[in-house]
Amino acid sequence: MAGRLCGLPPPRTDFEVRRNITIPTRDGLFLTADHYRPTSDPRGTVLIRGPYGRRFPLDLGLARLFAARGYHAVFVSCRGTHGSQGDFRPMETEVADGLDVTAWLVAEPWFEGRFATIGPSYLGFTQWAVLTAPPAELAAAVVTAGPHDFADHAWGTGAFKLDFLGWSHGIVNQDRSGVLSRLRRVATGRRALRQALDQLPLVDAADSLLGGRAPWYREWVTRPDLDDAFWEPMRLGRALDEVNVPVLLIGGWQDLFLDQTLAQYAHLRRRGIDTALTVGPWNHYQTSLSRPVIGETFDWLEVHLAGRESRSREAAVRVHLGGAGEWRAMPAWPPATVDSCWHLRPGRGGRAHRLVVGTAPEAPGSGAGGSWARFTYDPARPTPALGGPMLSRRCQVDDTALADRWDVVTFDSDALGADLDVAGAPLVALTHRSDHPHFDLFVRLSEVDTRGRSRNLTEGYRRAPAVGADGSTEVAMVPVFHRVRAGHRIRLLIAGGSFPRFDRNLGTGEPAGLGRGMRPVGHAVGLGPEHASRLVLPVATEAAATGPPLS
Repeated sequence: MAGRLCGLPPPRTDFEVRRNITIPTRDGLFLTADHYRPTSDPRGTVLIRGPYGRRFPLDLGLARLFAARGYHAVFVSCRGTHGSQGDFRPMETEVADGLDVTAWLVAEPWFEGRFATIGPSYLGFTQWAVLTAPPAELAAAVVTAGPHDFADHAWGTGAFKLDFLGWSHGIVNQDRSGVLSRLRRVATGRRALRQALDQLPLVDAADSLLGGRAPWYREWVTRPDLDDAFWEPMRLGRALDEVNVPVLLIGGWQDLFLDQTLAQYAHLRRRGIDTALTVGPWNHYQTSLSRPVIGETFDWLEVHLAGRESRSREAAVRVHLGGAGEWRAMPAWPPATVDSCWHLRPGRGGRAHRLVVGTAPEAPGSGAGGSWARFTYDPARPTPALGGPMLSRRCQVDDTALADRWDVVTFDSDALGADLDVAGAPLVALTHRSDHPHFDLFVRLSEVDTRGRSRNLTEGYRRAPAVGADGSTEVAMVPVFHRVRAGHRIRLLIAGGSFPRFDRNLGTGEPAGLGRGMRPVGHAVGLGPEHASRLVLPVATEAAATGPPLS
C-alpha cells in the first residue's frame, strides 16, 4: 500500500531481514546494522546510515520499499546510537565510520558489485562523508536535505541557529521506550525547551535541559570561529570536489538546509558531474520522506544503479513555483533573470514605509531626501521568529503580526499590476547606523494578499555585518522561486533579531554562549535617494519552464 501511495511499481520480490549485524570499525568498535535481502534477482545495494533508529517509519521509506523491488538495503546505526558501540559525537566520526562500513560492504559474499547511498538530513551528511573518498563500487547518490558543512550552517551568518538545542534534546531522549514516556516527552519537551532558550548563559541552560548527555552542544554554541579545528570533521566541502558519480539533490523551499543543497548543485554542475535537482514546496520534515521524494529516489536508483530507463524525469531540474502551485522543469537552476530594484522610501504617514520600483525621482516636497527609519532591538524582549526555515512543521505562516511590532520596520509596495516571478536570492542593500557595533540584521520578504494578510517567502540574517565608510551594508536572502500575484503587494521587514531561530545578540560583545548581560541597540535605516537603500529581486525574464507541469 505504501508503494502504491508513493507511485512506485508493484513489488517484484519477497525479501528477508537479518537484524543486528555487527560491522567492525578501525578503532575496534562495532556498528549495528539490518540487512534487507531480496530473495530473487537483486539489482544492486542501497546503503543508509543514520542516528535515528532502523525501525518504522525509516525502515519503510528507506529499506522495505526498495528491498521489495529488488534492492539489497543495508541500514546502519551511527556509533553510539541504537545498538552501535561508542559515544555519539554528531558528525565527528562519520568519515572514518562511513569508509569502514563501505569496506565491509564490498567484501560481503552477497554483494553484487555496485551500491548507492540514500537518505535525508543527517543521513545526507553521512553520504557526503563517504563521498570524501568515493569507493570504486559506488554508483550513485540521492542526498535529500543533507548538509555537507555543518559548521557553516550553524554559524555561517555569525549567529548560532538554536534549532540544534531541540535536536540535541530529541537525540538524547530518543531511546526512551513506551507510549506513556513518549507522550510525556512531547507534552513537556516544548515547554522545557523554551524555558531553556530564555535563560542565560546559553550553555548553562542547555546543560540543565540536556542533563549533561549532549556534551557536543556546549562546544557548538561557544565556538563561532569557522576556522576552529574543532569544526574540521564537520566541514566536508572536499566531498564536492571528489564525488564522481551521478547525484540527485532534493530540497524544499522552506527547508533549513536549502542554501547548502543549492550550493552543492551549483558546485557539482560546474564540475560537469551528472547532477539533478528537485526543490518542492516543503519544510524539512516534508522533504525527508514525502511521496515525491521516495518516488524520485527510486527512479534515480533504477537508472543509475539498476541500469534501467527513467520513468518520468524529463529535465535535470524540477522546481515548484510557489504562488502558482505548479512544478516547472528546466535545464538548470537558476533560470535567466533580471534585477528588479525596489527603493526604500518614507511612508505617507504612520509607521508603514514604501517600496518603490525603478529609479524614478521622488516628487518635489516629498521629504524623502534625508529620512531615517528607526527601531530598537532589545534582547530582553527579542523580536520573535514567526515561521521561517527551521526544524518545524510551521515554516511558511501568516506573519502579519510582525509588521505591527515596535522593533520591526516595514516597507510595502503598491499592488502589483502583473504577476512577478522571483527566481533566486533577493538582496537587501542598506544605508545603516547603529548605537554600537554589537548588532544583528534580519530581513524578510513576504507577500501581502488583497485582504492585507502577509505570508513569508524568504529571509536573510547577518550578525555584525560589514559596514562601509558610507554606512552601506548588504544582507542576502535564501533563494526562492515564487510568483507574487497581480493585485498583491511585496513586503520587506527589517529587524534586529529573529528568536529563537537565532541566538540573541546580547549587545555586550561577551563570548558566544557565555554572555549574561543585555544591552539594547538602536538602528536607523536611510531612506530616500540620498541613501540608496534598496531591495533587489531576481525576476525571471520568461516563463522559467520547459515541458508540462509535473504532478
